[in-house]
Amino acid sequence: MFEKKVWKKVPRAHLLALSTAGLLMGTGMMLNSGGSQALERKEVTLALATQPNEPDATSPTALQRALERQAPASGPAATEQTAPDFNEPKSEMVTGTLSSDPTAEYTLPEEVSGIEWKETRVRKGDSFSSLFKRMGLGSSLLYKIDHSLADKKWSRITPGQKIHFGFDQSGELVSLKIDKDKLTTWEISREDQKFALSKVTRETDIHTGYAEGTIDAVFYTAAQSAGLSDRLVMELANLFAWDIDFALDIRKGDAFKVIYEDVYLDGEKIGTGNILAAQFTNQGKTHTAIRYTHEDGYARYYDEKGGSVKKAFLRSPIDFARISSHFNPNRRHPVLHTIRAHRGTDYAARPGTPIKATGDAKVIFAGRKGGYGNVVILQHGQSITTLYAHMKGFARGVRSGKRVQQGDVIGYVGSTGLASGPHLHYEFRVNGIHKNPVTVKLPDAAPIAKQERSRFTSHAEQVMAKLDTYASTYQVAFKDNTDIAPSL
Repeated sequence: MFEKKVWKKVPRAHLLALSTAGLLMGTGMMLNSGGSQALERKEVTLALATQPNEPDATSPTALQRALERQAPASGPAATEQTAPDFNEPKSEMVTGTLSSDPTAEYTLPEEVSGIEWKETRVRKGDSFSSLFKRMGLGSSLLYKIDHSLADKKWSRITPGQKIHFGFDQSGELVSLKIDKDKLTTWEISREDQKFALSKVTRETDIHTGYAEGTIDAVFYTAAQSAGLSDRLVMELANLFAWDIDFALDIRKGDAFKVIYEDVYLDGEKIGTGNILAAQFTNQGKTHTAIRYTHEDGYARYYDEKGGSVKKAFLRSPIDFARISSHFNPNRRHPVLHTIRAHRGTDYAARPGTPIKATGDAKVIFAGRKGGYGNVVILQHGQSITTLYAHMKGFARGVRSGKRVQQGDVIGYVGSTGLASGPHLHYEFRVNGIHKNPVTVKLPDAAPIAKQERSRFTSHAEQVMAKLDTYASTYQVAFKDNTDIAPSL
């Protein structure tokens, strides 16, 4: 009661003045306290930066911690703008830029060129637009690069490829490297306001490899057991596809020998090259193929006498397919259940298996044709036609009037028309008369030219001598139970 009475006697103007004075005193105390703390923090920071026993604030570790707090997710330009000031040049401050992209790897700038390289891998669904965005680059720059370069091969990318972005100290893109494969890199360099494209190919070392094998049941299995890659297995089969039907003619005890190229890069084997020579013994008959490079630089395969290994027609339009029905004028139709001549050969295969043109030809029909279903008919010269029926679909560009080369894919195995299951029905006609595709005599291709014969004969003798030497060495190593193939 007493306190209330006392305060009631104080005039209102005096109370207002007292309150204002108290407020000003409190604010002044707070300002003085904050100012001393700020000064103290600044002094501590400077002391840390100048202490010889403390880590340098511009070291990668300290800088990474600072950038983790202050830098944006990615982009050289954004990093330069927001990097903390350690009283050091900005070229040092952008070193070690971090990104939220887990596939990007960052390296220190190259001392000589002053370029900072950032690397990323192409993901599924990526385009250069998304890659540039990932690196903090605008679409206008990509547009400028694309319109500066006439050759567009650099822009074709696939998942897993490495792309390298090179930035100068100001954060400007000055170089772009696209690794196409282990041997080839496309390089794009900035030249003033334009860009230039160059293709860099690394040199490889070629060694000679050798393999041989005897077929117990399946050629493919025997070839793989001999150490041949899938590509070499297919190439070996294609070499002798004019004389041997690998779906029908292979027998137990058949054998093969092959000399091929091993490709090395920096001492490491990265693949295989061409087959240099091969022999395939099928049902007691030996077929030989020797790679010979003509004086004009074009390479072809010939037998040891100079005859062309390539024939005008392949023996089979499908690789390693099983014959499900032979040429038979008195066959009972599996769908109609009536005696109806089967004027071709059926190859059973999975739906979608590629079908190849057996010879150079012109497409004279590609479409639907009654019980044949989807069918392609090829005209080879004046007297021979081949027919491919029950296709699931046609290869791109296959239409009437189109020319195709031997081995080109013209369609895919299916079961259209009167077909009991997926297979290819293949017919071979001479002057309109059906011939058995398996037994018909196929015309030969031209042999080695007369002006090349002397040079070829010398080459063939050397290759055949090597083949015999390698075979003998291999047999000695095999008898000695050596697990490693002989050094060639």
